[in-house]
Amino acid sequence: MMDWTDRHCRVLHRTLSARALLYTEMLTTGAILHGDRARLLAFDPVEHPVALQLGGSDPADLAAAARIGEAEGYDEINLNVGCPSDRVQSGRFGACLMREPELVAACMSAMGAAVKVPVTVKCRIGVDDQEPAESLFRLVDLCAAAGVSHFVVHARKALLKGLSPKENRDVPPLDYPLVYRLKAERPELTIVINGGIGSLEETQAHLAHVDGVMLGRAAYHTPGLLGEVDARLFGDGDIVTPAEAVARYRPYIARRLARGTHLAAMTRHMLGLFHGAPGARTWRRILTVESVKPGAGLEVLDAALAAVSGLQDQRLARRLEAGEAA
Repeated sequence: MMDWTDRHCRVLHRTLSARALLYTEMLTTGAILHGDRARLLAFDPVEHPVALQLGGSDPADLAAAARIGEAEGYDEINLNVGCPSDRVQSGRFGACLMREPELVAACMSAMGAAVKVPVTVKCRIGVDDQEPAESLFRLVDLCAAAGVSHFVVHARKALLKGLSPKENRDVPPLDYPLVYRLKAERPELTIVINGGIGSLEETQAHLAHVDGVMLGRAAYHTPGLLGEVDARLFGDGDIVTPAEAVARYRPYIARRLARGTHLAAMTRHMLGLFHGAPGARTWRRILTVESVKPGAGLEVLDAALAAVSGLQDQRLARRLEAGEAA
């Protein structure tokens, strides 16, 4: 989710689910070791549990970055071996590392020795002409021998030659049964499935075969579904409505505005919050148009919420009138 999620997005998602594990966007070891560490790694305490996702291929650098992440308070350190972007390939990390499972295992061994928090792997089932049943199991087995017990598997290949990063999220076919087989044949490992999962109904079906489900684009574009996660998947708490999420997110927005954060940087993650509900288009329009204006503040959020609530009230009134007439 590079260039999509950030700390503001994670706080919004936490207002919807107290139980889901949140991940940062992938951060390279170079950025962490030599860049603006305070800006890159800062997060709000409300985000826990939250994992830091790293990109890199040098064991020493990854170990150093993992130590920094642990010191900053992250609950897990994850190595991304699945991202297919051009930037990632040129830097020898991400999905191209599926071709170098021994190196990935060495990286995980170094990270595991450097920190006490869990170190995990996110991978594809293979790349290019690899045979997935061979490439996936070899990577997992080598990493497991290095001490890794938790794997997140995007259940499709990455075709690094000929497909764009966007196409790599949709074009290669999904192979969920292979991930199910991995769990069945390696029952001692924690296996989380990822890729093309768009609803909680699909999530529940996958949980009959694996230990967890990672949601990416579905959680971002339709975050409202996260409001049902705790109640439906964990059996804990009540469903959080989009309006309740807005109320919970509002104090955070106020604090960040006072520190100079632009409103649009926070509201851009909320555009899909009312997806499928009456007034969703009006909600998106107000936030999109008004949040970018100089000096935009909480009044924009309040106006958008009032508009969507008003449209929902009107629709309810029409339904009641229709019922009385019948």
